Amino acid sequence: MTDIAIRRALLSVSDKEGLPQLGRALADRGVELVSTGGTARALREAGLEVRDVSDLTGFPEMMDGRVKTLHPKVHGGLLALRDDDAHVASMEEHAIAPIDLVVVNLYPFEATVAKGADRPEIIENIDIGGPSMVRSAAKNHQFVTIVTDPADYSTLIEELEQGDGGTTLAFRKRMAAKAFAATAAYDSMISQWFALADQQQQFPDFLAVNGTQPTVLRYGENPHQHAALYKPLGPHQQGIAQAAQLQGKALSYNNYNDADAALELCAEFAGERPAVIIVKHANPCGVAQRDTLIDAWNEALACDSVSAFGGIVAVNTELDGETARAICEIFTEVVIAPSVSDEAREAFAKKKNLRLLTVGELPDARRNGLTVKPITGGLLVQSRDNGMVSPADLKVVTKREPTSQELKDCLFAWTVARHVKSNAIVYARDGATAGIGAGQMNRRDSSRIAAVKAAEAAEKYGWAESRTVGSAVASDAFFPFADGLLAAAEAGASAVIQPGGSIRDDEVIAAANEAGLAMLFTGMRHFRH
Repeated sequence: MTDIAIRRALLSVSDKEGLPQLGRALADRGVELVSTGGTARALREAGLEVRDVSDLTGFPEMMDGRVKTLHPKVHGGLLALRDDDAHVASMEEHAIAPIDLVVVNLYPFEATVAKGADRPEIIENIDIGGPSMVRSAAKNHQFVTIVTDPADYSTLIEELEQGDGGTTLAFRKRMAAKAFAATAAYDSMISQWFALADQQQQFPDFLAVNGTQPTVLRYGENPHQHAALYKPLGPHQQGIAQAAQLQGKALSYNNYNDADAALELCAEFAGERPAVIIVKHANPCGVAQRDTLIDAWNEALACDSVSAFGGIVAVNTELDGETARAICEIFTEVVIAPSVSDEAREAFAKKKNLRLLTVGELPDARRNGLTVKPITGGLLVQSRDNGMVSPADLKVVTKREPTSQELKDCLFAWTVARHVKSNAIVYARDGATAGIGAGQMNRRDSSRIAAVKAAEAAEKYGWAESRTVGSAVASDAFFPFADGLLAAAEAGASAVIQPGGSIRDDEVIAAANEAGLAMLFTGMRHFRH
């Protein structure tokens, strides 16, 4: 027998959404409702007859509600195998009544932490009885139905209607799998809080990685791969995963990956004058700041208009109509902004497939956290690269010091370089990128590729000279040889910012002096792989 009739239900929920409707649907089918505390009160307020769990167990709820369902008459009713004569005899001997349905969702641990509650309140919101009932019911899914998500109430009601008051084994299996995932994720949130927030243990003995609300994507990085987006459990910042999509096709795996890269760089300019970031394949191909967003767009696009085709655009302020119309002049996959004006929305509406996202407040570029990268047989885990430098951290190592404008351009280029795949070289002038070299196997080639792109832009736009002339160049790691620096000097760069630390620093400094460059050491590297 695979269909099990529901005659007795135990309901104990923190989230009361949909509870009265579910309770009424069960009662209308003659199901006995057993409940606890606030859940019982909510059901009675809805006009339903409810049996207190203390009446079932013969023991009162005690210790401020810490002990109420941890009792053999609850767990015996959940765990008994009803086709096992010994189990049935034990139930009869101890007057244990079977429980056919358990509806439980857990104390709001995540929300309690997120609101900044103190430690005692957080501890009190660690559910014990709830997960125990969930696991007992899920383990015995051959006979017991477990529901942990209010979103499944309507599905349960449909199941009962189609099954004449019973549930199928297939349904119970599906709900059991979801229940075990829910308790696993719940425990992982608690373990993360204890390790990171309570004990300041950056790398705990057991690493819990969790997510919820999966969105299955059309495919992964390539069509033969499968993919889904999960949102994290526990406190988190607003990001691409939480963005509101105002229009356009569903985002793909690559869209999410590239959009995240664009938003991460955009966050560097939060609260500053208008900035535009254009990203292609997770690498910036144009970044600019200006007094107006349209000017920032034009300058960012000019850096590499070829790569911008089919790219991702992020801006750090409300997107206006003029800029939106300019963006619409080229093929763009995704546009991200804190907010979008009505005029901008009207412009984008003409591009039906363009994905338009709003994120509200930009994420904190300096936030802490861990990044996780799967490798064969393991996981690589590290803290986020949120390192930053200020002018006071910089060391001038050449005979010539940078001018105030060169210093500004060095810092701008350094900010962008942190978001470019290694080996990374970024030329910048007057608050805009002039050329970007990304992901090469040696630094010299990155310098040359970025210079070539800048020269092509000058030819396209009819400029008298490449914008690398008089620019600052940032290198994400030290120059191991002077060749990469000399390539930048040949392109016309006048200032260099790099970490330093090579055994050939003296050789590189001498080459910079000979070329008349000003060079700054940061003492900090920004590899990005």
